[in-house]
Parts: sequence; structure tokens; C-alpha cells
Amino acid sequence: KSYLRLRPATLVKASTRPMVSYDDIPTKVVLNKDFMKDEDGNYIVTLLKGHGIGPEISKSVKSIFTAAEVPISWEEHEVYSRAMNKEGDLLSSETIDSIRRNKVALKGPFMTPIGKGFRSLNVTLRKKLQLYANVRPCKTIKGIDNIYENVDVVTIRENTEGEYMGLEHRVVPGVSESIKIISRRACLKIARYAFEYAVSNNRKKIVGVHKAGVMKKGDGLFLECLREINEEYPTIDYSEEQVDTMCMKLATVPEKSDMMVMPNLYGDIVSDLCAGLIGGLGLTASGNIGAEAAVFEAVHGTAPDIAGKNLANPTALLLSACMMLEHME
Repeated sequence: KSYLRLRPATLVKASTRPMVSYDDIPTKVVLNKDFMKDEDGNYIVTLLKGHGIGPEISKSVKSIFTAAEVPISWEEHEVYSRAMNKEGDLLSSETIDSIRRNKVALKGPFMTPIGKGFRSLNVTLRKKLQLYANVRPCKTIKGIDNIYENVDVVTIRENTEGEYMGLEHRVVPGVSESIKIISRRACLKIARYAFEYAVSNNRKKIVGVHKAGVMKKGDGLFLECLREINEEYPTIDYSEEQVDTMCMKLATVPEKSDMMVMPNLYGDIVSDLCAGLIGGLGLTASGNIGAEAAVFEAVHGTAPDIAGKNLANPTALLLSACMMLEHME
């Protein structure tokens, strides 16, 4: 009621904030790869070993890197079980500073405590480091007994906006509201990254995945930005699919899919679907890319029931570590 009593001039003034920063869209993908080295010339990588099976699969990856004489030096940091600040982050400021300084990190699986006062570790990293692109390649591994063959698909997911911004509130008892944010700046950034990734990785086709038939403004803006960037890449075959149709095609003829780009929530769901096509999250690499840092991770759970028994398969973390090496050239 107090809002409605405001004079029209006041309302106009409140709704015309300067939007200059949203027009400052990068015309190319710029990734800071000025990686740090130790005194022996090895590249320093921040390592977050994780919970549950995290420490043992991290140990396996470190052993393999040592045997392969990979020039990596690990800077290990812990994730705490209590909030380190009023936002509920489980990471210390020293850990965030380490990743910013080294420009790259490898992360094992983590469990965010259930209950009020804690913020998801992934949300913390993505927001504080502005890791705007999640890259999830899924490729059939020979020797794995699977119902699908010749799967080779990459999911590019916008990582910072959409439903995962955590903008929720209770309107009245029994009615809650969750706000989905889609900005032109974020859409153009992820679109540019996706098309550049396709060119540099010899990908021929990109599908823009959406639900613009229902969310005409938000997902509509996402598609507008994809089409705009697509004009600069005539060699890439670009098309669009509703997210439900895309899921059906992945479940029936996944070998026909090459590369997809989509908003945050759809990317979370579809990337796990793609992991299922090749045997599960335990065989899937994942990377979160930002202009100033990148975090590569195992996206499977902490598996506390087998933790400490030397039964956990380190393939997912190892593949993510290899993906990290490709990023580091």
C-alpha cells in the first residue's frame, strides 16, 4: 500500500537506474591464463579435496599426476562444516583468494549441510569467482557396458543467473515466489563462449535449449542473444529446441546430438541426463569457467557409505583434471 501511494514521479525515478554496465558486452571470450608457478617451475593449482570419498579420489589423481610427471604443484585448502561468514559460506576468504591468485582449481565432491544458514558451495564459487560457463562433455567410454553407443555431446550451461540466484520469498502463508533472472549481458557472454568453444573444439552443431513457448520474455531474450551471436559464426549449424523435446531426443537418439547451450536450471538437469547416457556421473568431467578463474570438479556425490574403503572410482575427478590441463594448455 505504501508503494502504491508513491507519486508517479517517484516511481519513475526509482525504475530508471543507470544500466551502462549491462551494455558493456565483451566482443570476444577473454580468459586470464596467467597461471602461477612455484620456485621449481611447476604450475600451482588450488585443490579442494572434498568430503566423503573426496580425499581418496583426490589422492588417486595426485598419484597419477606424479607418475605421469605432470608439472603441477598442489595448494590444498579445506571446506568447513560451519559457516565462515553471515552469508553462510563454507569457504574461507583465503581459499577464494587462492583460486583467484592461481587462476585454476580442482574440486572433489562436497556436501552442503542441510538447514538454514548455509549456502551451496557451488553457488559460492560461481558467484564470487563469476564462473559464468559450466562445460560438461559426455562421451562414450569404450569397455563400459552401456545401452548407448557413440555418444559425444557437450552441454554448455549459463552458470550465474536463472532460478539459481536464490531470489525467493514467501508472499503470504502458503504462497512462495521464486524469481528467474535473465539478463542480456549474461546471455551474450554464454552465447559467445558456446560458439567460440564449438569453433576451437571442432564442433559442427549447436542447439539452443529453451522453454520460450511458456517463458516468452526470459527464455525469449536468451534465444535472441544466441541468434545475434550466431550471425558471426556462419560455419556453425545452429538450431533451437524446447527443453522437453531435447530430453526426448537425447533419450532416443543421443548420437545425433553434438553440442547444446541453455540457461541455468535446464543445464543442471540436461547435463545429468547426458551423464546417464555414458554410464553416470562417476564417468563425467565438468568445468566452471570464468574470465579470471576456472574450477574443475567431480559432480557426483560424496558416497559416505564407501568412504575410506578404497572402493571409490576416481575417473570423474581424473577426467576433470585432464580437462583442467587442456584449459591450461
